[in-house]
Amino acid sequence: MAFQKSDSSVQPLEIFGLKSDLIHPNDDIFQKIKLAFQNAGQQPKENDILVIAESALATAENKIVCLSDVVPSAQALEYEKLHQIDAREAELVISESDAIFGGVFGVLLTLKNGLLCPNAGIDNSNAPEDCVILYPENPSQSAQKIARSVFDEFGVHIGVIVADSRTQPLRLGCTGVAIGAAGFSATVDKRGEVDLFGKSLAVTRIAVADNLASAAEAVMGECDESTPFALIRNAQVIFDSNAVGIPTIPPEECMYWGVLFGMKK
Repeated sequence: MAFQKSDSSVQPLEIFGLKSDLIHPNDDIFQKIKLAFQNAGQQPKENDILVIAESALATAENKIVCLSDVVPSAQALEYEKLHQIDAREAELVISESDAIFGGVFGVLLTLKNGLLCPNAGIDNSNAPEDCVILYPENPSQSAQKIARSVFDEFGVHIGVIVADSRTQPLRLGCTGVAIGAAGFSATVDKRGEVDLFGKSLAVTRIAVADNLASAAEAVMGECDESTPFALIRNAQVIFDSNAVGIPTIPPEECMYWGVLFGMKK
């Protein structure tokens, strides 16, 4: 079922939060999702989008680390001194990130899997005491596996997003961002199309998965809501059962990176 556009153009977007009991390491995440459907009186339909909090997925994948087990290096101790980040957490950031560019109070700015993010995505919220949660091993691959499990169980094709939260430059507060996706085109290229005045679009590409992750954030929450899943219905996306992953761009093509780090195209 490749490249089938949703026929829901006249239907309003619907988003349902799906609550779950506590997720533990090595839990079967799909069984948790299935139970969340049942408890909410919901069942996935063809061309729905399922959004999963990355911390819930990572916990099920046993990506929890106890800080008491971490021995900080000299570099981690230096980061603690400079940026007041726990040296043990800094050590995990060093091992988990592809690059570290500096930091501010409590946070190191890192590159992880092509994404610019704080602390390599390591999270201490919704984690057991004195523990942190690392990123899922391969969010898009996990999303694809979950989409297949949904089809095997319910007989419908869906898209799946693994979502995290991010701050935007010079903005207060967090929005949703997709760190993994499967089953639909995560971005849509609008270059060459025209605007209301007939001008050709030159650079516009729509971050569909990120937009949906932000929408889902409104019902999932960041604290003790116990809502690690959301079901989105009637989303205007291009469904493609073979689509896996979130497209990224080289650093030199990024406006923020290019300006702040002095890189040229």
